[in-house]
Amino acid sequence: MTSSENPQTATTIPATTPSPNGGAASAGADRRAFWCELAWINGEIKSKVLIEVAGGQISAVTCGVKPRPQNAEKLTGLTIPGLANVHSHAFHRALRGRTQIESGTFWTWRERMYAAAAHLDPDSYRELATAVFAEMALAGVTAVGEFHYVHHSPKGGLYQDPNAMGHALTEAAEAAGIRITLLDTCYLSGGFDNELNDVQRRFSDGDAGRWAERVEALRKAYAGSDTVRIGAAVHSVRAVPVDQLSPVVAFAAENEMPLHVHLSEQRAENDACLARHHKTPTELLHAHGALGPRTTAVHATHLSQMDIDLLGTSATAVCMCPTTERDLADGIGPAHAVHLAGSPVNLGTDSHAMIDLFEEARAVELDERLRTERRGHWLASELLQAATTDGHASLGWPTTGRLQPGTPADFTTIALDTVRLAGVQPAHAAESVIFAATAADVRHVVVAGKFTVRDHQHMLVDDVPGRLAATIGAIFK
Repeated sequence: MTSSENPQTATTIPATTPSPNGGAASAGADRRAFWCELAWINGEIKSKVLIEVAGGQISAVTCGVKPRPQNAEKLTGLTIPGLANVHSHAFHRALRGRTQIESGTFWTWRERMYAAAAHLDPDSYRELATAVFAEMALAGVTAVGEFHYVHHSPKGGLYQDPNAMGHALTEAAEAAGIRITLLDTCYLSGGFDNELNDVQRRFSDGDAGRWAERVEALRKAYAGSDTVRIGAAVHSVRAVPVDQLSPVVAFAAENEMPLHVHLSEQRAENDACLARHHKTPTELLHAHGALGPRTTAVHATHLSQMDIDLLGTSATAVCMCPTTERDLADGIGPAHAVHLAGSPVNLGTDSHAMIDLFEEARAVELDERLRTERRGHWLASELLQAATTDGHASLGWPTTGRLQPGTPADFTTIALDTVRLAGVQPAHAAESVIFAATAADVRHVVVAGKFTVRDHQHMLVDDVPGRLAATIGAIFK
């Protein structure tokens, strides 16, 4: 990547996507300006970039602006579109470190996860998720996909508002200053032909019809929101019986909602699906119309070549969560193979073993190097696109994730003067960020044209570490 503009000549970036509101922001809208030392635009590094904002949207982008206009905030470092954390289970953050004291597998880890879920109620979940989403903001995340299945009371009964837990999550995202796609998850069985266990009962609505009724109320509640989207999810083919798959898929399609699904995370899931249905999980989803451009397969760790072809030819997105996969010893997913087959790839922090999208991005490349004993499968620009543009598209924000006029003014600035990035040359800033930056290098985060994080400090949530400690401690007291 190179900085290609003449520093003495300002160049304007044209709008290539429509405004989410159908047009440019009104002349009287709230206006701001940001002057970026460096910015990643359309796959290239540009310098001295002026981003003008009106009504929460980018109204103009001009490169090579010198000197900095007095009314423009200076963003020192590399500014990129905001990061999209496509796959999150907020309450899993409470497990960090606690599951490292023993050996085992995903299935033994799951028992500790269930124990944490059993203690959540709307108030405690709101407090915990606010702190977790604030941690995400400090790591450069401007939008999260929350894969939400802790729906009801610990004994499985309905709260007075059946969506109380979902509202707790959307309120937490608002408090933390980020956008959210609440991926309301259908979860009906404890495995192929297995009953729900005591903890899982609170995840279930009984059948897909009642799940859809509850999600429809959520959809209506947030129909006009600028910061909340409602999506759908199939927890997995083992947790949604085959006769309930098509109703979930149809509901999502009718309402043009993103549809996400845990797919082939474990070899045991594949084996059980083959034994029960004589199909892989991917083939089963394909048979029920679940694959396509609005669908995101999460994990996709253990795929056959036929699975890869089905995902790619249907343009089903794939969300990779490498830090979780290695923490749980799940395996290395074929990210590059599904990418070459036609699937957009994006990133998530899933269990929050750590919250760092830069680590997720580089792990996609570095894990591939370990498997193939060869370097250079992904360009830094491709991994940045996975972390930004393609991630937002998967979450139902197709015009977000670009520094272009007519898009939401969501962006993240990475400091290039930290001990990890000092000495970076502008021409190689993207490569340096992808392969060396950490969440601690995020200097500023702007959402809808306003600072959520400024100079490494969260502007809306005080003492994020303290809140995390208090809310996690309350779960395990």
